[in-house]
Amino acid sequence: MLKKMLSALLAFWFMAAVAAVDINKADQAALESVKGIGPGLSTRLLDERKKSAYKDWDDLIGRVKGVGEGNARRFSEAGLTVNGTSYSTELKPANVVAPKASAAKASAAGK
Repeated sequence: MLKKMLSALLAFWFMAAVAAVDINKADQAALESVKGIGPGLSTRLLDERKKSAYKDWDDLIGRVKGVGEGNARRFSEAGLTVNGTSYSTELKPANVVAPKASAAKASAAGK
């Protein structure tokens, strides 16, 4: 019986430790509970949020110095969300750029 109670308590503690923190609702302490966000970054996040709520991860990345795609991924893995959404690079279209050499060959072939 004691083992079951301890297991349940441990499971509850683990779930609370990885609970999502929504950037548009969190206070400074909640933001700083996310691994990698310290006092300086949490202040910048809150100052920028005062101007307007973050629409999505791209909005956050574009508006706050110190938050790039790598940090966004790490913060999301640590429980940070924007409007309840985790960061995902899968949602972004890949930037496909044709190599210049291929364009030059195609141009030469057409002459």
